[in-house]
Amino acid sequence: MIDIHTHILPGVDDGAANWDDTLNMARAAALEGITTLIATPHHANGQYINSADEVVALTRSINEQLIAEGVPVTIATGQEIRVHGDLLDAWFRNELLPLADSHYVLIEMPSSRIPMEIDELIHELNILKLKPIIAHPERNAEIVKHPERLAELIERGAFAQVTTHSLLGGFGRRIEKAAWSLCRSGLIHIVSSDAHHMERRGFRLREAYDVIRGRMGKPWENYFLNNAQCVIEDKPFSSKPEPPLLEGVIRRLLSYFPNK
Repeated sequence: MIDIHTHILPGVDDGAANWDDTLNMARAAALEGITTLIATPHHANGQYINSADEVVALTRSINEQLIAEGVPVTIATGQEIRVHGDLLDAWFRNELLPLADSHYVLIEMPSSRIPMEIDELIHELNILKLKPIIAHPERNAEIVKHPERLAELIERGAFAQVTTHSLLGGFGRRIEKAAWSLCRSGLIHIVSSDAHHMERRGFRLREAYDVIRGRMGKPWENYFLNNAQCVIEDKPFSSKPEPPLLEGVIRRLLSYFPNK
């Protein structure tokens, strides 16, 4: 498995506080079957900066230490970039990173609203051949109330990533309900952990995929798994499976006809 959104780098934001936290997170990821983590420290969120050069250097150092410790996990570079007015200029100043050297970039909106400038930002990123992935839209209050707004952003050229803890109820019932509704509506393209710390917020990626398979079907589990691989390989996302509600109806109908 591949996790495209993590806060595993030590001492740079509200994720891993030190090397021991990073090592424990990497070991836990390996036990879940995660082979590649993309480090996405917060950038320009009002508290943290984490410029591209710093992230690249620290990621290289951490990978060397994980090899020395025998932990079979690779960390790729990225950032969780808050939407802000200077974002495009920062890109041209080489202060920003895509995910794992791909054309995908992870962007974060405020939790309370959708920024007015995001439509134009998505358009400009697309002109640059960049593919913005909106982090955890299920935790955005405006999208929870008006999910059609996310559909509009996707129509304009964005993608969306849901968090494992949202799907599993870690942020409360309202966000859990919103996360599943967005998934079933076909508005989510990728699943990742947004892991910060083993005790406070671990990965739970395998657990989330298991629940997705049970609720939405194996094709949707594969869809999300394949899309994570597509980020690493810098390929277009897979085609969406049939709507999960239709799959559920078919399964129920078939249950009335036992195998001969």
